[in-house]
Amino acid sequence: MIEFFFDCSSPWTYLAFHNIQPLARELGAEIVWRPILVGGIFNTVNPSVYAQRETPVPLKTRYMKKDLQDWARSAGLSIKMPPTVFPVNSVKAMRGCIWLGADVVTFATALFEAYWGGDKDISQDAVLAEICSKVGIDERKFFAGISEQSIKDQLKANTEEVIARGGFGSPTIFLGKTDMYFGNDRLPLIREALLRSKASAA
Repeated sequence: MIEFFFDCSSPWTYLAFHNIQPLARELGAEIVWRPILVGGIFNTVNPSVYAQRETPVPLKTRYMKKDLQDWARSAGLSIKMPPTVFPVNSVKAMRGCIWLGADVVTFATALFEAYWGGDKDISQDAVLAEICSKVGIDERKFFAGISEQSIKDQLKANTEEVIARGGFGSPTIFLGKTDMYFGNDRLPLIREALLRSKASAA
């Protein structure tokens, strides 16, 4: 089983979200999607992210933009970095991912595409309503659902859980309860770990 803790406000998470699905299908691994708020993680255990944004290293920033576009090209995705609104308040979007439960993939895909590919502000109700319409979700039920206290509580609990398990950003991926991987570029290591697990179970 793969646990995938994610926030749609990260371009690297978009890449990993896209790339891990065919990997899991190929190796017969189930993915459990765990929506979080990455801002809550940064505030709690990784505030250095904010310092890096305030005083970026120009050479590193230039390379990061190239690296991101290389990965996007490899995955066949369109990613604008930075989008017009960055960072974005993803609270409602991620509550929506909680509310949808096991049916989250289509909605989350549309969220990623709207924000990173379409440069749309996913913090806005009108944009979320547009995404709901696109993927066949009743927007009235959606907005009622994400207002429920249980949904708010679950998003907070997921965020606190990934921190407690050692996570410091998005995406954070676990195989089993303790084997943690961070970021899109760790997927080759995840593949190797899954293959080892299959071999040992054979």
